Amino acid sequence: MTFRDRDDAGRRLAARLEGETFDDPVVLGLPRGGIPVAAHVASALDAPLDVFVARKVGAPGQPELGIGAIAEGGDEVVVTGTERRLGIGPDQMRQLADDERRELARRVETYRGQAPLPPLKDRDVVLVDDGLATGITAEAALRALRGHRPRRLVVAVPVCPQDTLRRLSGVADAVIALVTPGVLDGIGAWYQDFRQTSDDEVSTVLAESRAAGGTSATSGSGGTDAGRRTGHDPQESTPGERTVALQVPDVGTVYGDLVVPDGARGVVLFAHGSGSSRHSRRNRWVAQTLHSHGFATMLMDLLTASEEQADARTAHLRFDIGLLAERLELATAWLAGEPSTGELPLGYFGASTGAAAALVAAARHPERVGAVVSRGGRPDLAGDLIREVRAPTLAIVGGRDEQVRELNERALAAMTAPYRLEIVRGATHLFEEPGALEQVGDLATTWFRTHLDVSDSS
Repeated sequence: MTFRDRDDAGRRLAARLEGETFDDPVVLGLPRGGIPVAAHVASALDAPLDVFVARKVGAPGQPELGIGAIAEGGDEVVVTGTERRLGIGPDQMRQLADDERRELARRVETYRGQAPLPPLKDRDVVLVDDGLATGITAEAALRALRGHRPRRLVVAVPVCPQDTLRRLSGVADAVIALVTPGVLDGIGAWYQDFRQTSDDEVSTVLAESRAAGGTSATSGSGGTDAGRRTGHDPQESTPGERTVALQVPDVGTVYGDLVVPDGARGVVLFAHGSGSSRHSRRNRWVAQTLHSHGFATMLMDLLTASEEQADARTAHLRFDIGLLAERLELATAWLAGEPSTGELPLGYFGASTGAAAALVAAARHPERVGAVVSRGGRPDLAGDLIREVRAPTLAIVGGRDEQVRELNERALAAMTAPYRLEIVRGATHLFEEPGALEQVGDLATTWFRTHLDVSDSS
């Protein structure tokens, strides 16, 4: 496997990590080349993105020969053993490290200014680079990050040699690499385009992420259950939003965020997929589009906090479509009894496995559900119940998401309800390409306008 460039590597790594479960994750990229890769990972996990600076310490007269590494916020100098063979003693090693700290401080100032790192305590920290050779710089970063007391430390890279992976596995809680060659032959050998990333490019990627709500110096775990979800998004709540707590008998509490615009003409209940949450930036973006067209929305977490923690260890709930559908039905019943939404026609918007749950719940309650929209969904996981769905269904799939497209085509062919498959050209599974998510919002709005029997007053 080779990568066209860092964007390509980032998309592939993001797709690999999307199936993992993280608890309130933070994505940290190692500059410079790790930042464009990390941006795709942060987008996939709906996690904040920030930079963590570590620097190689080069040998005297041979700066390209790494004999150690340092990282921000840590005093430790991680050494390779090469310094002993070169006759470099501890005092000289400290001096070399101190000289390198000046460049490290400059880069921290350049990338983050005076802002601190986001809080990392009790969160899953995903450290990303564009590839590892000896891994000494990543090791220095990991040792420094341990001082922040994260819940887990995960290294994620496109390419890492097997011996480095084994060594870092003793420092990190997990090391995930797409390619693990026995012999590396240099990171650049695995890229068609491995041109150097500039400071300006790093700053631009970070600024774009911050502008999109991707990171904040004040983001972090909240003091409530609702604030500690996988994929926590630190962006401010939508005006008029209120959080609803629904009791699951003998299990616990699930939470939803409800927004009801004045004069709402319909309500759309969102079901997220595995590894995401009601804080998903993508679902919130679509919800805001619906608000502007007069639709109320409720974004739901379908698992309790304890279930999410258990699923992070065992992965036994993320594909339990029956359970997810039951939670969606619980929210549906609550909306029916809520004065602000009880008389509104209801639709479902499901992403990934949440789309299968939406179809199962729609099949069980055809009298309640007027329309379904799936984004990058897995309708095949609805099984035979897909034949019993009566609600008109729109499936939106990225044109480059070939496997999911095939699964949708086969599953939708079994439906007896009206359906349409819309392909967003050039989009991948995450719809992160320019304009792709806008198309999702427009398609969903048109579908709900048409099939929820609401008048179009625009």
